[in-house]
Amino acid sequence: MNQRKTVTTLAICIAIAAAIAATTGIFSNQGPGPYQYSSIHGESVTLYGRGIYKHMSAEVAIQGIAQDYVTLFMAVPLLLLSLYWVRKESLKGRFLLAGTLGYFFVTYLFYLTMGSYNQLFLLYAFLLGTSFFALTLTLLSFDISRLPEQFTESTPVKFTGSFLIFSAFSITMLWLSVVVPPLLDGSIYPTSLEHYTTLIVQGLDLGLLLPLAFVSGILLLRKRPWGYLLVPVYFVFLSILMTALTAKIIAMGLSGYNIIPVVFIIPTFAATSVWCTLLLLNNTTTAIRTSQIKQLHMTQPA
Repeated sequence: MNQRKTVTTLAICIAIAAAIAATTGIFSNQGPGPYQYSSIHGESVTLYGRGIYKHMSAEVAIQGIAQDYVTLFMAVPLLLLSLYWVRKESLKGRFLLAGTLGYFFVTYLFYLTMGSYNQLFLLYAFLLGTSFFALTLTLLSFDISRLPEQFTESTPVKFTGSFLIFSAFSITMLWLSVVVPPLLDGSIYPTSLEHYTTLIVQGLDLGLLLPLAFVSGILLLRKRPWGYLLVPVYFVFLSILMTALTAKIIAMGLSGYNIIPVVFIIPTFAATSVWCTLLLLNNTTTAIRTSQIKQLHMTQPA
């Protein structure tokens, strides 16, 4: 009971803080506007020049604002909705809550490490810490050994597990295509590095998130208990993240950047991720009802 109250308190704090951070990112516009900046590598970079993202490159700042919209109008409502379901003893709600908390954790980990220092630094740190502990407590609340029996036999294990592995492999190849060529031709620094110290997104993806997705998919294909925990949670997280990436691509397109062919690829990944999430959660709900009916019959006198 105390654990549930702690998660509830943390989740409400996250919702409020994230709404403030996202709203500030969307509506802050003070500053002279775009200007040129010479990076440590001698490259000329166009900085955004407005709002809290004024010291970020124009391309990345536009993406940050687009993600703020998704955080405010999708992630925050999903967090509150899933919290409501969890308090109604819904296992489906607990999966949704864990995945949404995963989105907040990863999002503000990126904001804190990649974003140029601004007045929301302490708020980003707060969101990182609260989402980490709320996610950890939520994951620990699952009875992992019983999870496989709480899914129906018709759960699309092969499809969802295989797609998660495929998406992890595809994004790995995408990031390697950014990092490896400059290493081979001796130029070392990718163009997308711009004026940043390192490739934060690519580094955390390659070192942490993509291996986690790959291993989770393998565990589900082998029908291991951890696979039944990690894959639904990861798909909830991936659905929100891919929606944010779709919003980023649209924002870049509206700003005149070339978005071919990613404008077709990322929304497809986003839609498939949402579909996989719905398939898994719907089978979870059915499994719980079926299990409850079986237990009821077993406890009835002959």
